[in-house]
Amino acid sequence: MKERRDPPPGRPKTDQPPRGAATREAAERGGTRFTDDYLGYLLGQANHALFKEFDAQVREAGLGSLEWRVLAVLSGESPMAVGQLAHEVLSQQPTVTKLLQRLVAQGWVALHDDPADQRRTLVSITPAGQKKVAPLLRRARAHEAAMLAELSATEVQRLKTQLKRLAQPR
Repeated sequence: MKERRDPPPGRPKTDQPPRGAATREAAERGGTRFTDDYLGYLLGQANHALFKEFDAQVREAGLGSLEWRVLAVLSGESPMAVGQLAHEVLSQQPTVTKLLQRLVAQGWVALHDDPADQRRTLVSITPAGQKKVAPLLRRARAHEAAMLAELSATEVQRLKTQLKRLAQPR
């Protein structure tokens, strides 16, 4: 086992094993459930904990979770290809295409031909869509801050940086 080092100044000492050791020790012991230490499961649990309370606010605003994600991604963005939007909202392109038709009918998004590629359709948020999503964006930031209140600003930044690294395409 690796030698334990003292934490950086200002960080309390913990009984946490060095990186990677928790998984290795759990595997050697055989006593810990796989999901107690599996990153994919832990990320899913964290996502669920973060979103389950906020989802009620999304529903109160008359949106489903995919509608919310589409409007949130498009807010402040220049027009985006439908395929890229589907990737960003973690959905399949046919599902997003069907949803976009409903959002166009609501007046919240607009579809445009891509001048650089006639085969692609671009989507952008309309002023009505911005008006619909703006209060939810503020509430989402406030909810996130409340959920992360026990972490220092440095820990929050580190967490987000590491999550972005994990999410990068390989």
